[in-house]
Amino acid sequence: MAPVIVGSALAWGEGHPAHWPAFLVAVCAALLIQIGTNLYNDAADYERGNDRGDRLGPPRITAAGWVSPRQVKSAAWACFTLAFTLGIYLATRGGWPIVAIGLLSLVCGWAYSGGPRPLSYTPWGEFFVWAFFGLFAVFGSYWLQAHAVNASALLAGAALGFPAAAVLLVNNVRDLAADMKAGRRTLASVLGEDKSRRLYALFMIAPFASLPLLALENASVGLAFLALPTAVRLARRMRSSQGAALNPLLAATVRQQSFFAILLALGSLL
Repeated sequence: MAPVIVGSALAWGEGHPAHWPAFLVAVCAALLIQIGTNLYNDAADYERGNDRGDRLGPPRITAAGWVSPRQVKSAAWACFTLAFTLGIYLATRGGWPIVAIGLLSLVCGWAYSGGPRPLSYTPWGEFFVWAFFGLFAVFGSYWLQAHAVNASALLAGAALGFPAAAVLLVNNVRDLAADMKAGRRTLASVLGEDKSRRLYALFMIAPFASLPLLALENASVGLAFLALPTAVRLARRMRSSQGAALNPLLAATVRQQSFFAILLALGSLL
């Protein structure tokens, strides 16, 4: 929900009238794509043998035997189908840019775990998360409200994508040993543990570099600097957290993105 809120708030703060149906439908479509991606990943990782009894992350429904892989995939496709249906309405509001962003989001949501070479098995996972859960999502939400292109929306999208990518990076550092056994060549396996921890710190601090540029149009977005101390603390925690101890850091990273997004949205409205 964070990129939809930020993109919309940027448009409203510039004086564009709020189009509430487009906002609410965009929120629902974004949630459905996120849920569908996670469900498909849950089933696909189990089928590929990547989720074993020694998994360090939170329990997953397919590996736990609560439901079958077929049922989980059916639920994932139901989410993607609903998102596509909602996207038809958004396309009538936003035109071809929304069609392009929506279709790419759906394809990549499936391709993250599906197909002969899933994105989650390559070093490009963090890049796609940064692009789709930051850059494209914020810009698309801004476009739905403003029907205009603004550098601020692109800057804000890039900023919001970094903590989203950091969430995946924490996950991949935690699962580094298991992923290498399963043949997953994630960014963490390419960089190694030490460099991945430094990259996490960069991902958490990078969003604040965009705030001075955003403040040229609206000084109130500086309110988001209130999230900087928390980002620094999380970067320090990442240095020493190991194994299952990274799970609380995973959740804290999500909360940090939400905190930053809320402050940025409030600053934009002010």
